[in-house]
Amino acid sequence: MRYYRLPSGERAATDILVAMDDEGTAYDLTSASPDLGSFRALARAANASDESIDTIARRRIDEADRIEDAALADALQPVVAEEVWAAGVTYRISEEARKAESGKPEVYIDVYDSDRPELFMKATPSRTVGPSEAIGVRGDSGWDVPEPELGVVLHRGEIVGYTIGNDVSSRDIEGKNPLYLPQAKVYDRCCSLGPCVATEETIGDPHDLEMSLTIERDGEIMYEDSTSTGEMATTCEELVSYLERHNTLPETLVLLTGTALVPPESFTLTEGDEVTIDIDHIGRLVNGTVSV
Repeated sequence: MRYYRLPSGERAATDILVAMDDEGTAYDLTSASPDLGSFRALARAANASDESIDTIARRRIDEADRIEDAALADALQPVVAEEVWAAGVTYRISEEARKAESGKPEVYIDVYDSDRPELFMKATPSRTVGPSEAIGVRGDSGWDVPEPELGVVLHRGEIVGYTIGNDVSSRDIEGKNPLYLPQAKVYDRCCSLGPCVATEETIGDPHDLEMSLTIERDGEIMYEDSTSTGEMATTCEELVSYLERHNTLPETLVLLTGTALVPPESFTLTEGDEVTIDIDHIGRLVNGTVSV
């Protein structure tokens, strides 16, 4: 199933958790149980009963109100994770792009060929936006790009679903010195997540998904390309295993798994651009762009 978060309006004190089945019918799980007001609440219920998230949702569907497809246009960030982490240089093209932007290319060659992945803190809730919200471009950078990535959703250290992530980055700042990575990656509106969380039952093999990126400016396509998560050099499970090492994780966390779609060096994001990321079986994440 796929799980969306909608604003509650005046009906309830919490947001609305929507489950979409494989036939494309959407149900308001919160109408069946006010305790199911978020994906985290659903994950807690599944954990407490030692059942899958989809099993808990299916049990409530008969009691839930149906949701019109048009309402999903108002979908919020599907899961509010206490932390968003990211992995780097997990695709060959990412290694090549990092080498091209940096005066110290050997650093990235070593990471791509190493067993230990590059992992870094990407965003906190206040720095993360959802569908239709604007991602940020740093005012002190002259070369900025979106990075479309498969996001792994963890609850209490276990993989419970997948989402789409945009690891917006300043290649300008990072390229000057690898030690500037935190400033190139972590700032206001530096990350977007959405439009939903899809369980493994829905997406199948997370390492066999088509992913595409389109960037439009004033109605003109500036960049368009696609790839497959099958090109990842490291599995999702391996990335999670390194993240957990000697590291106490919060209850809910999203781990972005790296990008294989890199716009040419001549391109940089500007305010007003529209970025669209599609991943098989998850959906489409669309964000505008604003200077921060």
